[in-house]
Amino acid sequence: MVPLNLNVWIRQLHRWLSVAFALAVIVNIAAVTQERKTLWIGLLALIPLVLLMLTGLYLFAWPYITASRKG
Repeated sequence: MVPLNLNVWIRQLHRWLSVAFALAVIVNIAAVTQERKTLWIGLLALIPLVLLMLTGLYLFAWPYITASRKG
């Protein structure tokens, strides 16, 4: 069983990743408006987005996993 500290840590990581994703999207929009289309700026938002997906899926599935273990 996963300790509660790990769940709190993943939830906090998920929150900070959402901030990083929002900043990356803002940078991407600013680059597009200045017509600076470089690949790395476009991919900048994908890193926190993938990590957000993974932590979000974990946080979504955690109550169902613990409920199936109890019952």
